[in-house]
Amino acid sequence: MRPSLYFDGPIGKLNWHVLRMLWPYLIEFKSRVALAMLCLVIAKLASVGLPFVLKALVDGLSDSSAKELISVPISLVIAYGCIRLLNTIISEVRDTLFGRVTERAIRRLGMAVFDHLHRLDMAFHLERRTGGLSRDIERGTSGMSFLMRFMVFNIVPTILEIVLVVGILFYNYGYAFAGVTLLSVIAYGVYSIIATEWRTGYVRDAAKADSVSSTRAIDSLLNYETVKYFNNEQYEAKQYDEALAQWEVAKRKNRLSLFALNAGQACIISVAMTLMLGMAAYDVVQGKMTIGDFVLINAFMMQLFIPLNFLGFVYREIRGAFANIERMFDLLDKVPSIQDSADACNQVLSQGRVSFEHVGFSYDSRTILADVSFSIEAGQKVAIVGDSGAGKSTLVKLLFRFYDVIDGRICIDGHDIRTLTQSALRQAIAIVPQDTVLFNDTLIENIRYGRPDATAEEIDAAIKMAHLSQFIDSLPEGGETKVGERGLKLSGGEKQRVAIARAILKKSPILVFDEATSSLDSHSEQAILTALKEVAKGHTSLVIAHRLSTVVDADRIIVLSKGRVVETGSHSELLAAKSFYANLWRVQQE
Repeated sequence: MRPSLYFDGPIGKLNWHVLRMLWPYLIEFKSRVALAMLCLVIAKLASVGLPFVLKALVDGLSDSSAKELISVPISLVIAYGCIRLLNTIISEVRDTLFGRVTERAIRRLGMAVFDHLHRLDMAFHLERRTGGLSRDIERGTSGMSFLMRFMVFNIVPTILEIVLVVGILFYNYGYAFAGVTLLSVIAYGVYSIIATEWRTGYVRDAAKADSVSSTRAIDSLLNYETVKYFNNEQYEAKQYDEALAQWEVAKRKNRLSLFALNAGQACIISVAMTLMLGMAAYDVVQGKMTIGDFVLINAFMMQLFIPLNFLGFVYREIRGAFANIERMFDLLDKVPSIQDSADACNQVLSQGRVSFEHVGFSYDSRTILADVSFSIEAGQKVAIVGDSGAGKSTLVKLLFRFYDVIDGRICIDGHDIRTLTQSALRQAIAIVPQDTVLFNDTLIENIRYGRPDATAEEIDAAIKMAHLSQFIDSLPEGGETKVGERGLKLSGGEKQRVAIARAILKKSPILVFDEATSSLDSHSEQAILTALKEVAKGHTSLVIAHRLSTVVDADRIIVLSKGRVVETGSHSELLAAKSFYANLWRVQQE
């Protein structure tokens, strides 16, 4: 079972640090927040006033003479309706005002997480689980929306109402009614907290199981071709069903613990309501209260315990929201190991001179490169060849600064790439990767990705140079044809040509070809190599090649073996040396 990366820790206690992190997103609309809070107070005061109107209405009906039986109740009924309408309208205005605040905060936070994920280093993205990560972001933004709305519009007004009701009951009816109300609220709160803490483990297990099943499904679908190649549909279905079975068990335990929590809360509410109404009924019989007082107390208790009952749900959800937001903020707390230095310059690199100076690199305690040195003058074509695992593609990753060298340095136009901004560095390099992955968009948009501001004429020129014109013209929808997820609707050669057109369009001084023609047939390969030779004029070219026949025209060939440079020279020079390169050439020719 492939594990989730983001649900290994417990949910824990409420982290108020999360609220401090949310605060900047809240204060962007200070006036809206202030107006929303004012509406909240007005609505709550109107809500507390409703039971008094009911009391007056009942007492008026009880005490009015025959002449007053029409005028008194009608006026009070109208007053009751107006107050309830005011309460509803004010609440809607409050929600409308604060809705903009919540939506903008979610947008800002979502953008911050998205941008941060793109700035994280290669190591993070090699280890991530796309399904679990996606679910974390989704739950985090949903949790933020819930937290902002319900904490402000449920917890705060409920606490305000509890204070007002207890004060009113104490002032009008004595400590007994106020005491029962206050004790029942405290008992409800304590029980809710204890029970919620108890079921936290079940909530965590359910969230973890949900993440694991989601990760498993997305991972399998992303690797659809591999599943088909190995005829493993049933194996994947079994693995997914096992993940769903864990989710089912976790959800059942979660549901049963929720039943225990709800039952306990309902018991406390029922006991409190029974005591209050019993005391009120006794005082009515004794003549200490009117029927209106009885109705008022009943209305207060109903009005208090309905939101309080909902408050139990809100507390549980806020616990989950805190946990989900914490996980999203944990992503923001991850510091990329590759960062621009404080004095990094945004130098425009136009010449394209590249030099590797005594470069050494290790990954997971495994030495990949050792004391690698070579240089590429502006306009030169240099090829890197060698056996599998020699470190050829690692040179490309170091050049793009996906990782930093451990020893030595890499320079472009005399600048150590660590002194440049990553944006300036990568703007100077265009690449045709060995494994071309396209976006699920049109052919034209995938090519335009090389330079989003390119004109239609520039895109057409890149298409022609990449020998894509005939292929695009043969499609019913032409350049507007969707390529499918990761470009699965195109063949390997077609995807490679799109990647070549994209690199051409970028117009960078340095061109990198990492097995750029590996997916092409011999005829297409020769045609594209001819085009690339024309494109490369005036550009520095670094070619990573397995097929030596594609680099015989290189100005210089660097031969790597076990992370070290073992030979260097032109094709003819290396053949004459009758060493490592000559042996590779002989094997491939045979």
